[in-house]
This record gives sequence, structure tokens and C-alpha cells, in this order.
Amino acid sequence: MSRYITVAIHTYEKALALRSLLESEGISVELNNVNLEVPGFSSGVRVRIPESDLPLALRIIENKELFRADNGDDSVDNHSLLVPVDLSEKSFKAACVAAEIASRKQQSITLLYSYMDPYISGNVSFTDVVSYETNLPLTREAIEAEAYKLINNFAERFRSLMKKGEIPVIKIKTKVVEGVPEDAIIEYAKIEMPPLIVMGTRCAAQKGRDMIGSVSAEVLDEGRFTVLTVPEPVEIEKSFQPENILFMSNLDQDDILAMDALYRLFPAGSAKVSIIHIPKKKRLSELSTDKAIRRLSDYCSNNFSHFHFVSVPIATDNSEKEFVKLNEKYKFDLVVVPNRHRNAFSRLFNPGLAHKILFHSDIPMLVIPV
Repeated sequence: MSRYITVAIHTYEKALALRSLLESEGISVELNNVNLEVPGFSSGVRVRIPESDLPLALRIIENKELFRADNGDDSVDNHSLLVPVDLSEKSFKAACVAAEIASRKQQSITLLYSYMDPYISGNVSFTDVVSYETNLPLTREAIEAEAYKLINNFAERFRSLMKKGEIPVIKIKTKVVEGVPEDAIIEYAKIEMPPLIVMGTRCAAQKGRDMIGSVSAEVLDEGRFTVLTVPEPVEIEKSFQPENILFMSNLDQDDILAMDALYRLFPAGSAKVSIIHIPKKKRLSELSTDKAIRRLSDYCSNNFSHFHFVSVPIATDNSEKEFVKLNEKYKFDLVVVPNRHRNAFSRLFNPGLAHKILFHSDIPMLVIPV
């Protein structure tokens, strides 16, 4: 059997509280009086555990508040990354990526799960978030309770990876709301204003078959939030530190704001950033475009020192075709798109660049509102 070692010395009350916390995580605990010569006069209590449980115990002790169940506090947290989940593997991968980013920024994450009103008849299916029968003989309260049970199980699976040291230890909050998934995400984000929304997405082939119903596309098209999409097929390194980035420039001052947001998100990384501009017809000549990109690249090199900037010439104004050709050549691991808010009519008949890339690639994409 593993020998017992002392991990902390506390007052009796604090030692009892720590024992309760460690035992709730499956760790055997012994309490011993420090003053063995005069046991009636306690100068402290040793908290002793099996040596084999030391790594887990230290993670719990150093982050005690994070291993307790969510207290249901609904207060606004503007430093919490938002992760909409559908309880699938793709949303679990997105949550793991969000945890890595939140850990570096000393932030928390909020897992958002939406459910539909049970009185809506028929079979409801929404790409990326929810698909189930709503005409089942269940009460509204029962479906809401089941939603809370599912998201809590999801969060507990997430916490188990923290305890094993496979992902960073961060604070997790869970939130359950009623409504159509894309509307629920957008309305929640308008109130909470999260610094980043991380969304798992399907592979490009599946997204292409469901272009109208994609929840991710609806959130991107809103154009008001910074969104990181994590495609299901892509292999994500544990640290998620992109090294080969494609920046889709608009060739205006908003590019500087978007580049600053990218730099703040990955401040310690050293990455190559390829800047391209796919012009609208009859806007700029090829010569003036190349000159503007070089100026932008020089400015960024002087002000964002961790990144290495290069300008990439393009040969066509077809955004999808040019993107595919560039990616085949350079193998990007992140695409950055400055994104403007547009009205619903424009989004319907002329989808934005972020929308097009979402449906034609399996590359993580960072969409930044400008």
C-alpha cells in the first residue's frame, strides 16, 4: 500500500474542510495531531494522504474553489469565455481549446446549453447544436431537468480531465437556456459580452449539406462577437498555439484593430502571419493593393514583435478559389477574418467572407468584429 504523507497543516476546522473536499474526490485522508507530546493542546492538525494521490491532491488544494460544484451564480462575468455545447465530441473539443486559452488569460469558461420548448410539435433539427423529438410525453419541467442533468454530466467529464492534469485547471460555469440555439447564443452574448465565443463545427462536407441551418454561421453573420470556430476533423495540439496564420485583410484601419485582438489572444506565441487581400471588383489596382499590403505588413512588424509578417500576392478575386489554392500551398492552422455587421438582407443574398470560409474549410477560424 502507498505510504501516507503530509500535504497540509491546518487548524482543526480547516483540516476538516480540506478532508471533506479531498474525500469527495476519492482521496483517502488521515488527520493527526501535530503536538504528540501534549495531545490535548493542539498546535495544528496534519492532513495526510497516500503518496500516490499527491499530484491530484495538489491540483485540488491549489484550486479548491474550482473543484466544487457550480453554485448557480447568475452574476455577469465579462471575463468568461463562452462555449455553446450540444454535448457532442466536437463541442467537447471546443471546450478543451477554450480551457487552454482561458488558462493563459486567467479567465473562466461558461458552458451554454439550450433546449427547445416541449410544446413545439414535430421533429426539430438544428445543425451543430440540437436534434431531438419534441412531441414526446414529457412535461416542460422534466425536459428542463434533463437539460440540467446533461450539461452537469458534460461539465463533470470536463472536470475529470482537469483532475488528471490533461487540461489546465480553470473555473467552469454552466448555463441552461430555453430557445432556438442560435438565438439563445446571440441573446446571451449580447448581455454577457464574452471576450471570446468558442464553437465546435462539423466537417466541411457536412456543413455544405446544411448551409441554411448552421448555428455557427448564424452567430458569425451577426458580426458583433469575436468567435473562434474549431472544426471537428482538425487535430488540435494541447496548447493550441497557431504557428501559421492567414490574415484576410480589408486594407483599412480596422485591420489594425483585428491584428491587435489576434496578438492579445496569443501574446506569447511566435507565428508567421500571411496577409492577403481579396479585392472587390474595380476597387483597387493590383499595384496599389500590393503597396498597401506591404505598408500594413511593415506597420505590424514594428508593433507586433512576436509575429513574423509576410504579404502574399493573389491572382483572382474569387475568394473561395483563392483561399483553397493558398491553403493547399501554405497549410494554415488558423484563419483570421475581420468581420463587419451587416443587415439580414445583405447576409442572405451576399454572405460574408467568414460565412464562405466556414463552409469550405476544416481550419480553425478566428472572426473578429470591426
